[in-house]
Amino acid sequence: MKILEINNVSKNFGVLCALDNVSVSVNANTFHGLIGPNGSGKSTLLSIIAGAHYADNGSVVFDKNNITKTLPEIRAREGLSLKFQITAILPELSTYDNLLLSIQSSQPIWKLISSKSKGLLHDKIMDSLETFKLADRADTLAGELSHGLQQWLEIAMAVIREPKLLLLDEPTGGMSPEERRATGELLMPIKKKCTLIIVEHDLDFIKDICDNLTVLDQGKIVDTGTVEQIKLSKKVQEVYTTRV
Repeated sequence: MKILEINNVSKNFGVLCALDNVSVSVNANTFHGLIGPNGSGKSTLLSIIAGAHYADNGSVVFDKNNITKTLPEIRAREGLSLKFQITAILPELSTYDNLLLSIQSSQPIWKLISSKSKGLLHDKIMDSLETFKLADRADTLAGELSHGLQQWLEIAMAVIREPKLLLLDEPTGGMSPEERRATGELLMPIKKKCTLIIVEHDLDFIKDICDNLTVLDQGKIVDTGTVEQIKLSKKVQEVYTTRV
């Protein structure tokens, strides 16, 4: 089943054409990677999906609903979550409290005022801390975590809201090879619960975890297919491998 359909989307910033008639379909409960040279339009496409920018032309259909002009907060309530490349944690709060605020932001007030809800939130937060190897840092100020752990915390903050679609913009940026490998292992179980679209420059990382890849160059789709199909694509070899 298609959870996301991007149809003939274009986006211009002044005289710069960031996206030119881009169409991509993403299947539910899969990992879909967006790759391409710098300036190819990957992050712009992610922003169009999230609602940080609106498409000039075309449409974005999420879970069978046209969200092309929908506000970002409404998209979030409908099950779409985004983690940008730059971490957006609250450094002066504990790791635990960052997760608490993240999950509270997606819940109605009547749930938050019930003692039962508070207990359930605690259990859910502790489960998330365990999943993302942060349980021993629950009381640590988020700003004191290493860069890699801050990235894991922000992914956990996105996942704990139980999105249908999670957008990740370079989740392994600045990580060591060991941290990148561990990040891939942490992400894999998420596939049972939601779909991921990932922008990433680490080709080894993205090829290891993604089911399908879309390659962009200068705002246009070069090719889309499985990892093996992209590896064998003549169009990708001609454009992508000579420019990254």
